[in-house]
Amino acid sequence: MRDTGVETNYQVTGQPIEVTLNAVSAAADAAFTTWYQGEYHQVVGLVYVLCGSRWAAEELTQDAFIEAHKRWNEIAGYKDPGAWVRRVAVNRTRSWGRRRGAEARAMAKHFGRRADLPNELPDSSETFWAAVRKLPERQSQIVALHYIDDQSVASIAEILDITEGTVKTQLHRGRKTLSATLGLEDPTTNEADPSIPTEEKAAQR
Repeated sequence: MRDTGVETNYQVTGQPIEVTLNAVSAAADAAFTTWYQGEYHQVVGLVYVLCGSRWAAEELTQDAFIEAHKRWNEIAGYKDPGAWVRRVAVNRTRSWGRRRGAEARAMAKHFGRRADLPNELPDSSETFWAAVRKLPERQSQIVALHYIDDQSVASIAEILDITEGTVKTQLHRGRKTLSATLGLEDPTTNEADPSIPTEEKAAQR
């Protein structure tokens, strides 16, 4: 082999480079596993609320975490890796919902309205979340993140890549719609819509 005059060191800290790389990989996998175990149940709960299907929620959540594992070296350095995986999970749920809706419409058109489409009967405690799924898409995501995943306004804004003002407005409107739909007392009844400028609020009084 030609001598390039450049010394090449194939060892790090006295160990073969392969051993060192394996150790780094093992440490990364251990870190990912710990993170996954701490986040999984919250994320699958969030996805379940949004899609209404347990099997789909588990599959979509697993897909999101698989994508996170592939990019773990990058994602591990993020300020909040949990926000990243939630964004992926929410986006995948949205795509799944649209595909499912298109498939259902195609089946209904082909077989008629009596078609036996797959259906999962919700628990009685899920009446509220069934109503949440009927909200406009963005409101549904925000309400689910806030109530099932206990995310703050700032965290929701980061996860969905929107402004905090948008989160507040959509959360406010979602609460009002749910209260009207379910016949519940709206805790925000005396609160003004945050999307209305201060001057307009004063003029409305």
